[in-house]
Amino acid sequence: MRTTGRNGEGTKDGLVADRFAALLGAFRPGDDALGVSELARRTGLAKTTVHRLTGHLVDTGLLEREGTAVRLGLRLFEIGQLAVRRRGLVEAARPYLADLREATRNTVHLAVLEGTEVVYLDILRGPDAPSLPSRIGGRFPAHATGVGKAILAHAPEPVVAAVIDAGLPRVSTRTITAPGLLRRQLTRIREEGIAFEREESGVGVVCAASPLVDATGTAVAAVSISGWANRMRTERVAPAVRTVALALSRAL
Repeated sequence: MRTTGRNGEGTKDGLVADRFAALLGAFRPGDDALGVSELARRTGLAKTTVHRLTGHLVDTGLLEREGTAVRLGLRLFEIGQLAVRRRGLVEAARPYLADLREATRNTVHLAVLEGTEVVYLDILRGPDAPSLPSRIGGRFPAHATGVGKAILAHAPEPVVAAVIDAGLPRVSTRTITAPGLLRRQLTRIREEGIAFEREESGVGVVCAASPLVDATGTAVAAVSISGWANRMRTERVAPAVRTVALALSRAL
């Protein structure tokens, strides 16, 4: 059931989104360009509605005009490639993550940065690890995680500045909230290739993380091992995390 906001905004927005999705989903394998009449037939929408909505989709690059018809646009292809690359990253990383979990019996993460947060692409939970709030597809403030700091240390300055300018909210009593301290940590991480998180995301939890970098040295993702502060020595597992990150960087 859709949530209806003031003056029914939630219902209206949801209806528009459903119609956009229906139009894009009307294209089938082998289709090139489709006219308004065919799109109306496939979606059940009125021709006037199809004409108006396809105009918006053309303006955003999701559809392109071909005469009086429209076809899927290059922007959709670009977005699709992002999803394919991330799926490929997960598939390539999974054997390495499994080895890390097997060797340490702790939880292993694979994450990317989106805005000021990390998004977890894959998580393999270890039998000896604490119960963590992270979940596949879930988000967490980048500055409060090992994977987030590993990525930020190898990110362009505008990316780091955007995270700091957005504020550094306190997640736990040990979360780094001072911009200067965070920047000093990022400098050290950039030099050593390893990020440590010591109870900054949650009480009793520690983490060692390392970035996956592209040919320019920019981080595209990061891997980490998380465990209990009184059981897992981050300095001991750090070399294994770093080795996996380097191997994946070469493979990708």
